[in-house]
Amino acid sequence: MPEDNRSDGTRVLQPEMGGGNQSVRPPESPVVPDDIQPAQILSPDDVETAELPGELGEPTIAMPRVPTGATPTARLPRTVPPPQRPGYVPPPPTPPSRGGMAGVPRQWGRILVRSFFVVVVIVVLLFFLAAATSVVGYVYIASQLPPPEELQTRQTAFVSSKIYDREGNLLYEVIDPQGGRRTKVSLSEVSLYLIQATIATEDRNFYTHPGFDPIAIIRAVYYNLSERRIVSGASTITQQLARNVLLTPEERVQETTWRKIKEIILAAELTRTYRDRDKILEIYLNELYYGNLAYGIQAAAETYFGVDAADLTLAQASFLAGLPQSPATYDPFGGGHDLALSRQEDVLALMVETGYINQAEYVQAAAEMHNYEFKTPQLDLATAPHFVVYVRQWVEQRYGADILYRIVDVGDEKLYGLRVYTTLDPHLQAQAEQAVREGVAALADRDATNGALVALDPATGHILAMVGSADFNDEEIDGQVNVALRCRQPGSSIKPLTYAAAFEHGWTPATLMWDLRTEFPDGA
Repeated sequence: MPEDNRSDGTRVLQPEMGGGNQSVRPPESPVVPDDIQPAQILSPDDVETAELPGELGEPTIAMPRVPTGATPTARLPRTVPPPQRPGYVPPPPTPPSRGGMAGVPRQWGRILVRSFFVVVVIVVLLFFLAAATSVVGYVYIASQLPPPEELQTRQTAFVSSKIYDREGNLLYEVIDPQGGRRTKVSLSEVSLYLIQATIATEDRNFYTHPGFDPIAIIRAVYYNLSERRIVSGASTITQQLARNVLLTPEERVQETTWRKIKEIILAAELTRTYRDRDKILEIYLNELYYGNLAYGIQAAAETYFGVDAADLTLAQASFLAGLPQSPATYDPFGGGHDLALSRQEDVLALMVETGYINQAEYVQAAAEMHNYEFKTPQLDLATAPHFVVYVRQWVEQRYGADILYRIVDVGDEKLYGLRVYTTLDPHLQAQAEQAVREGVAALADRDATNGALVALDPATGHILAMVGSADFNDEEIDGQVNVALRCRQPGSSIKPLTYAAAFEHGWTPATLMWDLRTEFPDGA
């Protein structure tokens, strides 16, 4: 619409089509009191707003715009807020309607906060409920299991007894026919290499966990679920000991979750009862089965290498530490030689990983065992067999057979087998055996087939040599029968003793002896 400005400040709007000129004068400005500054010049847009009611100094109340139609911008949004009179107080903000869309975000926020609070409360309650259930279940199951204090009394009952000659050489090891070779030793009598190899292989966190390893258990559960079968047990040394000693033989072979729970609880109780982890490790090493009737590390060291447990080298210790996993599979005497060497390298690698040895020691120990020649252990009677049987029978008659095979109480202490040191001279024994063989051979044309010999120390009566037959393993002559202990006519062999007794009584070679029948009162 065209616009015509006049000199008095009024505007005349010219219609674009039709009609005549029509002038529109804005409303006259209100009278301004003297004590108030003159108002600013109003824009055309402000002219369209009606006069605000109320007194000066009172809060301005927002009123809807009243368009007059004087300008084409009456219905357009304002770009500049209207001027504020002195003393203007803005009205308080109008809260959004609860029924409209403005209240939806706040309502959802409150729902989320309340839901989160409820979830937290439920989780906390479930946690305490699970904790309480676990404690009650733990106490109940622990009460149904053997007390950990019985660990030492429930150890393997059989032991071995050993018979030595006067120089300390082993003549024979008496083993339980229902068990095997077993010699109990303390942890201080075991090579450090063997201790480190065992811990690295079986339970590297042995000295830090509470008897069971939670991380290993989670890992085993994952593997078992992935394979849908039991491929890993994650049993610590303490768990293995609890299973082998405190559980029944039937329970030991079970592969169930219930048995694993029992193991864990027993292991935790053992750790709580036996604060000294070395004691648990000592019992464990004396209980392990290493194959070839060798129970315990001492018997294993003697069976495979002919040395004491304290003298095991790194190569020997790493070899033995790998056997308990599957003694039959890794038997070097029964076709498992290569598998046993591979297993030894696995043990050495674990020792490197745990920091016990370095790579150079690994290579050297592996090479040493590859060049080692294993000798089948001799468990039969090879040296002085008749004398060994004689000593064994004497001990059984005097103390009972159990003392040779079982752990027995002697006062306040326990006796783990016997160490019998005899008076046998190994050199004289070898000479005596050779003399008997040669003597029987020399009399073969006279139908002599057997012979015996006993050598005594006249000053002490000690037996220095004993040969009971020409060949202990010859069944045709009943070689296992000790002819030296049988009631036979002594013949002329008794004459020197008879003459010596006569001379001690003052008789001489000229003394007259009457050839008369004589009866001896003992019936001999």
